[in-house]
Amino acid sequence: MKILVCISKTPDTTSKIAFKDGNTKFEEAGVQWIINPYDEWYSLVRAIELKEKDAATVIHLITVGGADCDPVIRKALALGGDEAIRVNADSSDSFYIASQIAAIAKEYDLVFTGKETIDYNGSSIGAIVAELMDAPYISLATKFELNGTTAVVNREIEGGEEVNEVALPAVVSCQKGVAEQRIPNMRGIMAARTKPLKVVEPVTVETLTSIVNFELPPAKAGVKLVPADNVAELVRLLHEEAKAI
Repeated sequence: MKILVCISKTPDTTSKIAFKDGNTKFEEAGVQWIINPYDEWYSLVRAIELKEKDAATVIHLITVGGADCDPVIRKALALGGDEAIRVNADSSDSFYIASQIAAIAKEYDLVFTGKETIDYNGSSIGAIVAELMDAPYISLATKFELNGTTAVVNREIEGGEEVNEVALPAVVSCQKGVAEQRIPNMRGIMAARTKPLKVVEPVTVETLTSIVNFELPPAKAGVKLVPADNVAELVRLLHEEAKAI
């Protein structure tokens, strides 16, 4: 069994977000970068659990990005990946990124992605990869089990749960419930330093979308405290100002 886990570099949720160049680019200075949590906590850890059940399983990681992604990839390797591939390209276009992944993913039995990245929240990479691979796709998995070359995948739906069976190769996006978060141990961290990290050049693909500009949400209004005995002021604020908040 060969599993390919898609890894993305995202800003830590505590990072202060700013933009530059007329709000057309993300300001990366001073930002702490992490593995996208949906990729790390769920898809990667579930792949590791599958390998723990079958030692013949091979886990490869893939990311699309520049050399600044290498520390994040090494952390993923420390968790339990066997080797990593970095496609040397920088793009925010989902089709372009998915095309780079699909060009390599055709060699694998199973492709895991997180349900989305916490920066762009696009949730589109897995579906596009599956289409380009001509493989089945199941999204938002909360449980994943293997029975030979058949996967049983549970996913939440409105008012209940759906259970799917799919023959491999397949692409599955994972969310909370598939696995529990793990922390790299010292042995894994030391081993990650020598695990292969192969850099490949991107295939020629047309970029279909581009970012025109970013906008920060409006600043939150300050809190107004009203004395408990001043009911009239509270009523006035609810009528005149609450709607604008």
